[in-house]
Amino acid sequence: MEQRPPFPPFTPETAAQKVQMAEDAWNTRNPEKVSLAYTPDTEWRNRTEFINGREEVKAFLTRKWEKELDYKLKKELWGFRNNRMAVRFEYEWHDAAGQWYRSYGNELWEFDENGLMKKRYASINDLAIREEDRRLR
Repeated sequence: MEQRPPFPPFTPETAAQKVQMAEDAWNTRNPEKVSLAYTPDTEWRNRTEFINGREEVKAFLTRKWEKELDYKLKKELWGFRNNRMAVRFEYEWHDAAGQWYRSYGNELWEFDENGLMKKRYASINDLAIREEDRRLR
């Protein structure tokens, strides 16, 4: 049985730890590594895309990081209860033409008893920025 501590129900400390672990994993830009934090049948909504299962997660993340170059992410816990969390995030990236963006959003997470994320719903907006206006490096 796959497990990814810390496990729900979360405390303030374990919720913050879970968010930091997610930030660290996503900043590797490694779809295989990131996908292991999710249940095999995970459900996602990311912008207008609906993604089901780890294989689709890996394919999605591969496409994402081929487009969003030099991606750097920061997450912040907004709240939690039992096995659910609300997370705010922002990340910066540039496209192949060199245009930089800051993407902002909120995520709702739900975990199973083994600490794997079974649901992830993300709402995201992009803002074109100048390279010198970047905050995340």
